[in-house]
Amino acid sequence: MRLLFVADPLEDFKIAKDSSFTMMREAAARGHRLYACEPRDLVWERGGRVTARLREIALTSDPTAWFTELETPSTPLAELDAVVMRKDPPFDSEYFYATHLLQQAEREGARVFNKPAALRDHPEKLAILEFPQFIGPTLVTRDAGEIKRFHAEHGDVILKPLDGMGGMGIFRVGPDGLNLGSITETLNKGGAQTVMVQRYLPEIVQGDKRILVIGGEPVPFSLARIPQGSEIRGNLAVGGKGVALPLSARDREIASTLGPILAARGLLLAGLDVIGDCLTEINVTSPTCFREITDQTGFDVPKMFIDALESALRHT
Repeated sequence: MRLLFVADPLEDFKIAKDSSFTMMREAAARGHRLYACEPRDLVWERGGRVTARLREIALTSDPTAWFTELETPSTPLAELDAVVMRKDPPFDSEYFYATHLLQQAEREGARVFNKPAALRDHPEKLAILEFPQFIGPTLVTRDAGEIKRFHAEHGDVILKPLDGMGGMGIFRVGPDGLNLGSITETLNKGGAQTVMVQRYLPEIVQGDKRILVIGGEPVPFSLARIPQGSEIRGNLAVGGKGVALPLSARDREIASTLGPILAARGLLLAGLDVIGDCLTEINVTSPTCFREITDQTGFDVPKMFIDALESALRHT
Protein backbone atom coordinates (compact mmCIF):
# COMPACT_ATOMS: atom_id res chain seq x y z
CA MET A 1 0.00 0.00 0.00
CA ARG A 2 0.96 3.64 -0.34
CA LEU A 3 0.85 5.36 3.05
CA LEU A 4 1.19 9.11 3.54
CA PHE A 5 2.28 10.55 6.88
CA VAL A 6 1.31 14.20 7.36
CA ALA A 7 3.79 15.28 9.99
CA ASP A 8 6.41 17.75 11.09
CA PRO A 9 9.58 18.00 8.96
CA LEU A 10 11.33 14.63 8.71
CA GLU A 11 14.61 16.36 9.48
CA ASP A 12 13.27 17.18 12.96
CA PHE A 13 12.40 13.58 13.88
CA LYS A 14 14.22 12.15 16.89
CA ILE A 15 14.04 8.56 15.74
CA ALA A 16 15.34 7.12 19.02
CA LYS A 17 11.91 7.86 20.51
CA ASP A 18 9.63 9.02 17.69
CA SER A 19 6.38 7.05 17.48
CA SER A 20 5.71 8.10 13.87
CA PHE A 21 9.10 6.65 12.91
CA THR A 22 8.20 3.32 14.55
CA MET A 23 4.97 3.27 12.52
CA MET A 24 6.94 3.92 9.33
CA ARG A 25 9.47 1.21 10.14
CA GLU A 26 6.76 -1.40 10.77
CA ALA A 27 4.91 -0.40 7.58
CA ALA A 28 8.10 -0.55 5.52
CA ALA A 29 8.90 -4.01 6.92
CA ARG A 30 5.57 -5.17 5.46
CA GLY A 31 6.43 -3.80 2.04
CA HIS A 32 4.26 -0.68 2.13
CA ARG A 33 5.55 2.42 0.34
CA LEU A 34 6.09 5.48 2.53
CA TYR A 35 5.33 9.09 1.71
CA ALA A 36 5.53 12.20 3.86
CA CYS A 37 4.42 15.80 3.69
CA GLU A 38 3.74 18.70 6.02
CA PRO A 39 0.37 20.41 6.44
CA ARG A 40 1.71 23.39 4.52
CA ASP A 41 2.06 21.14 1.45
CA LEU A 42 -1.71 20.54 1.17
CA VAL A 43 -3.34 22.35 -1.76
CA TRP A 44 -6.89 22.53 -3.12
CA GLU A 45 -8.22 24.40 -6.15
CA ARG A 46 -11.71 24.48 -7.57
CA GLY A 47 -12.13 21.87 -10.23
CA GLY A 48 -9.47 19.66 -8.72
CA ARG A 49 -8.79 17.56 -5.66
CA VAL A 50 -6.73 18.05 -2.51
CA THR A 51 -3.14 17.38 -3.49
CA ALA A 52 0.24 17.57 -1.83
CA ARG A 53 3.84 17.69 -2.88
CA LEU A 54 4.97 14.37 -1.46
CA ARG A 55 8.34 13.01 -0.43
CA GLU A 56 8.59 9.29 -1.11
CA ILE A 57 11.06 7.90 1.38
CA ALA A 58 12.96 4.69 2.04
CA LEU A 59 14.35 3.96 5.48
CA THR A 60 18.04 3.31 6.04
CA SER A 61 19.95 1.75 8.94
CA ASP A 62 21.79 5.03 9.58
CA PRO A 63 20.53 6.69 12.80
CA THR A 64 21.48 10.13 11.45
CA ALA A 65 20.62 9.99 7.75
CA TRP A 66 17.66 7.73 8.50
CA PHE A 67 15.88 8.05 5.16
CA THR A 68 16.55 8.53 1.49
CA GLU A 69 14.15 10.47 -0.65
CA LEU A 70 12.60 10.54 -4.08
CA GLU A 71 10.79 13.64 -5.27
CA THR A 72 7.21 12.81 -6.16
CA PRO A 73 4.90 14.92 -8.32
CA SER A 74 1.95 16.58 -6.63
CA THR A 75 -0.48 13.77 -5.94
CA PRO A 76 -4.18 13.72 -5.03
CA LEU A 77 -4.54 12.30 -1.54
CA ALA A 78 -7.47 10.20 -2.72
CA GLU A 79 -5.07 8.17 -4.88
CA LEU A 80 -3.14 6.96 -1.83
CA ASP A 81 -4.25 3.99 0.27
CA ALA A 82 -4.16 5.85 3.60
CA VAL A 83 -3.30 9.24 5.07
CA VAL A 84 -2.00 9.18 8.65
CA MET A 85 -2.27 12.59 10.34
CA ARG A 86 0.68 12.85 12.74
CA LYS A 87 1.31 16.58 12.99
CA ASP A 88 2.30 17.47 16.54
CA PRO A 89 0.37 20.07 18.52
CA PRO A 90 -0.26 22.90 19.10
CA PHE A 91 -3.75 22.68 17.66
CA ASP A 92 -3.58 26.20 16.26
CA SER A 93 -5.40 27.84 13.36
CA GLU A 94 -3.17 26.19 10.77
CA TYR A 95 -3.79 22.75 12.26
CA PHE A 96 -7.52 23.53 12.19
CA TYR A 97 -7.34 24.52 8.51
CA ALA A 98 -5.37 21.36 7.72
CA THR A 99 -8.18 19.24 9.15
CA HIS A 100 -10.63 20.94 6.80
CA LEU A 101 -8.41 20.24 3.79
CA LEU A 102 -8.07 16.63 4.91
CA GLN A 103 -11.83 16.38 5.33
CA GLN A 104 -12.26 17.64 1.77
CA ALA A 105 -9.81 14.94 0.68
CA GLU A 106 -12.06 12.43 2.47
CA ARG A 107 -15.03 13.63 0.41
CA GLU A 108 -12.92 12.91 -2.65
CA GLY A 109 -12.22 9.36 -1.49
CA ALA A 110 -9.16 9.64 0.75
CA ARG A 111 -9.02 7.55 3.93
CA VAL A 112 -7.60 9.62 6.77
CA PHE A 113 -6.59 8.43 10.24
CA ASN A 114 -7.45 9.93 12.69
CA LYS A 115 -10.55 11.34 11.01
CA PRO A 116 -10.23 15.11 10.61
CA ALA A 117 -13.68 15.86 12.05
CA ALA A 118 -12.88 13.70 15.08
CA LEU A 119 -9.63 15.59 15.62
CA ARG A 120 -11.62 18.83 15.75
CA ASP A 121 -14.31 17.37 18.01
CA HIS A 122 -11.87 16.12 20.65
CA PRO A 123 -9.67 18.96 21.92
CA GLU A 124 -7.19 17.16 24.11
CA LYS A 125 -7.90 18.97 27.38
CA LEU A 126 -11.67 19.40 26.96
CA ALA A 127 -12.51 15.93 25.62
CA ILE A 128 -12.55 14.59 29.18
CA LEU A 129 -15.66 16.63 30.00
CA GLU A 130 -17.75 13.94 28.30
CA PHE A 131 -16.61 11.36 30.86
CA PRO A 132 -17.09 12.97 34.30
CA GLN A 133 -17.27 9.57 36.00
CA PHE A 134 -13.54 9.12 35.36
CA ILE A 135 -12.14 12.59 36.12
CA GLY A 136 -11.23 14.40 39.33
CA PRO A 137 -12.63 17.79 40.38
CA THR A 138 -12.21 20.00 37.31
CA LEU A 139 -13.15 23.56 36.39
CA VAL A 140 -13.09 25.17 32.94
CA THR A 141 -13.47 28.94 32.94
CA ARG A 142 -11.92 32.26 32.05
CA ASP A 143 -13.33 33.90 35.19
CA ALA A 144 -10.71 34.70 37.84
CA GLY A 145 -13.33 34.69 40.58
CA GLU A 146 -14.38 31.15 39.73
CA ILE A 147 -10.75 30.03 39.81
CA LYS A 148 -10.31 31.63 43.24
CA ARG A 149 -13.45 29.89 44.50
CA PHE A 150 -12.32 26.49 43.16
CA HIS A 151 -8.93 26.91 44.83
CA ALA A 152 -10.56 27.82 48.13
CA GLU A 153 -12.65 24.65 47.93
CA HIS A 154 -9.89 22.23 46.95
CA GLY A 155 -6.80 23.89 48.43
CA ASP A 156 -4.17 22.41 46.09
CA VAL A 157 -4.77 22.82 42.35
CA ILE A 158 -3.19 22.57 38.91
CA LEU A 159 -3.86 25.28 36.33
CA LYS A 160 -3.20 24.69 32.65
CA PRO A 161 -3.88 26.38 29.30
CA LEU A 162 -6.16 24.53 26.90
CA ASP A 163 -3.69 24.67 24.01
CA GLY A 164 -0.53 23.52 25.80
CA MET A 165 1.55 20.44 25.03
CA GLY A 166 4.47 18.67 26.65
CA GLY A 167 3.67 20.15 30.05
CA MET A 168 3.93 23.72 28.80
CA GLY A 169 2.24 26.37 30.92
CA ILE A 170 1.22 24.09 33.80
CA PHE A 171 1.24 25.60 37.32
CA ARG A 172 0.55 24.24 40.79
CA VAL A 173 -0.89 26.46 43.54
CA GLY A 174 -0.88 25.03 47.06
CA PRO A 175 -3.09 25.78 50.08
CA ASP A 176 -1.33 29.10 50.75
CA GLY A 177 -2.65 30.44 47.41
CA LEU A 178 0.74 31.96 46.67
CA ASN A 179 0.75 33.63 43.22
CA LEU A 180 -2.75 32.38 42.31
CA GLY A 181 -3.76 35.82 41.04
CA SER A 182 -0.60 36.30 38.99
CA ILE A 183 -0.80 32.79 37.51
CA THR A 184 -4.47 33.28 36.66
CA GLU A 185 -3.70 36.57 34.89
CA THR A 186 -0.87 34.90 32.96
CA LEU A 187 -3.04 32.02 31.76
CA ASN A 188 -6.39 33.71 31.20
CA LYS A 189 -4.90 36.88 29.67
CA GLY A 190 -7.08 39.11 31.79
CA GLY A 191 -10.19 37.08 31.10
CA ALA A 192 -9.62 36.65 27.36
CA GLN A 193 -8.63 32.98 27.41
CA THR A 194 -10.16 29.88 28.98
CA VAL A 195 -8.22 27.90 31.57
CA MET A 196 -8.58 24.41 33.02
CA VAL A 197 -8.15 23.99 36.79
CA GLN A 198 -7.99 20.57 38.41
CA ARG A 199 -7.52 19.40 41.96
CA TYR A 200 -3.90 18.37 42.46
CA LEU A 201 -3.57 14.59 42.41
CA PRO A 202 -0.74 13.47 44.73
CA GLU A 203 -0.55 10.18 42.82
CA ILE A 204 1.47 12.10 40.21
CA VAL A 205 4.58 11.02 42.16
CA GLN A 206 3.88 7.49 40.81
CA GLY A 207 3.59 8.92 37.31
CA ASP A 208 1.27 10.42 34.73
CA LYS A 209 0.27 7.25 32.86
CA ARG A 210 -0.13 7.26 29.09
CA ILE A 211 -2.51 4.52 28.00
CA LEU A 212 -2.58 3.91 24.26
CA VAL A 213 -5.86 2.78 22.69
CA ILE A 214 -5.56 1.41 19.15
CA GLY A 215 -8.62 0.41 17.13
CA GLY A 216 -10.66 0.63 20.32
CA GLU A 217 -8.39 -1.78 22.24
CA PRO A 218 -5.90 -0.78 24.94
CA VAL A 219 -2.22 -1.59 24.74
CA PRO A 220 -1.69 -3.80 27.83
CA PHE A 221 1.02 -1.54 29.23
CA SER A 222 1.00 2.15 30.07
CA LEU A 223 4.00 4.44 30.24
CA ALA A 224 4.12 6.13 33.64
CA ARG A 225 5.92 9.44 33.18
CA ILE A 226 7.37 10.17 36.60
CA PRO A 227 8.36 13.71 37.66
CA GLN A 228 12.00 14.12 38.61
CA GLY A 229 13.48 16.26 41.38
CA SER A 230 11.32 19.24 42.33
CA GLU A 231 9.37 19.13 39.06
CA ILE A 232 5.58 18.60 39.30
CA ARG A 233 5.22 17.59 35.66
CA GLY A 234 5.88 14.08 34.43
CA ASN A 235 6.01 14.91 30.72
CA LEU A 236 8.99 13.36 28.97
CA ALA A 237 9.55 16.69 27.22
CA VAL A 238 10.44 18.30 30.56
CA GLY A 239 12.60 15.47 31.88
CA GLY A 240 10.07 12.99 33.25
CA LYS A 241 11.24 9.38 33.53
CA GLY A 242 9.20 6.90 31.51
CA VAL A 243 8.49 3.55 33.16
CA ALA A 244 6.27 0.96 31.45
CA LEU A 245 3.68 -0.65 33.75
CA PRO A 246 0.92 -3.24 33.26
CA LEU A 247 -2.53 -1.66 33.17
CA SER A 248 -4.31 -1.57 36.50
CA ALA A 249 -7.94 -2.61 36.86
CA ARG A 250 -8.94 1.06 36.87
CA ASP A 251 -6.80 1.76 33.79
CA ARG A 252 -8.59 -1.06 31.97
CA GLU A 253 -11.99 0.19 33.08
CA ILE A 254 -11.28 3.63 31.66
CA ALA A 255 -9.73 2.35 28.44
CA SER A 256 -12.37 -0.32 27.79
CA THR A 257 -15.14 2.27 28.24
CA LEU A 258 -13.61 5.01 26.09
CA GLY A 259 -11.93 2.80 23.49
CA PRO A 260 -14.99 1.64 21.53
CA ILE A 261 -16.58 5.11 21.72
CA LEU A 262 -13.50 6.86 20.32
CA ALA A 263 -12.90 4.19 17.67
CA ALA A 264 -16.48 4.49 16.42
CA ARG A 265 -15.88 8.20 15.89
CA GLY A 266 -12.88 7.58 13.65
CA LEU A 267 -10.09 7.83 16.22
CA LEU A 268 -7.92 4.86 15.32
CA LEU A 269 -5.33 5.94 17.89
CA ALA A 270 -5.80 7.80 21.16
CA GLY A 271 -3.64 8.36 24.20
CA LEU A 272 -5.41 8.49 27.55
CA ASP A 273 -3.58 10.26 30.36
CA VAL A 274 -4.37 8.92 33.82
CA ILE A 275 -3.03 10.03 37.20
CA GLY A 276 -3.93 7.61 39.98
CA ASP A 277 -7.52 6.66 39.17
CA CYS A 278 -8.40 9.86 37.29
CA LEU A 279 -8.50 10.56 33.56
CA THR A 280 -6.82 13.93 32.90
CA GLU A 281 -6.52 14.21 29.08
CA ILE A 282 -7.45 12.45 25.85
CA ASN A 283 -4.71 12.88 23.26
CA VAL A 284 -5.75 12.38 19.62
CA THR A 285 -3.40 14.49 17.48
CA SER A 286 -0.16 12.48 17.59
CA PRO A 287 -0.03 10.24 20.68
CA THR A 288 3.44 9.01 21.55
CA CYS A 289 5.22 6.45 23.79
CA PHE A 290 5.26 3.60 21.22
CA ARG A 291 9.02 3.23 21.42
CA GLU A 292 9.33 3.35 25.21
CA ILE A 293 6.60 0.76 25.83
CA THR A 294 7.94 -1.57 23.14
CA ASP A 295 11.56 -1.33 24.29
CA GLN A 296 10.73 -1.90 27.96
CA THR A 297 8.11 -4.65 27.68
CA GLY A 298 8.62 -6.37 24.34
CA PHE A 299 4.98 -5.70 23.43
CA ASP A 300 5.08 -4.55 19.79
CA VAL A 301 2.99 -1.36 19.77
CA PRO A 302 3.85 -0.38 16.15
CA LYS A 303 2.74 -3.84 14.99
CA MET A 304 -0.59 -3.40 16.79
CA PHE A 305 -1.05 -0.01 15.13
CA ILE A 306 -0.26 -1.14 11.58
CA ASP A 307 -2.45 -4.23 12.09
CA ALA A 308 -5.31 -1.90 13.08
CA LEU A 309 -4.63 0.42 10.15
CA GLU A 310 -4.65 -2.45 7.66
CA SER A 311 -7.84 -3.82 9.21
CA ALA A 312 -9.53 -0.41 9.00
CA LEU A 313 -8.58 -0.12 5.34
CA ARG A 314 -10.01 -3.55 4.56
CA HIS A 315 -13.33 -2.56 6.12
CA THR A 316 -13.77 0.89 4.56
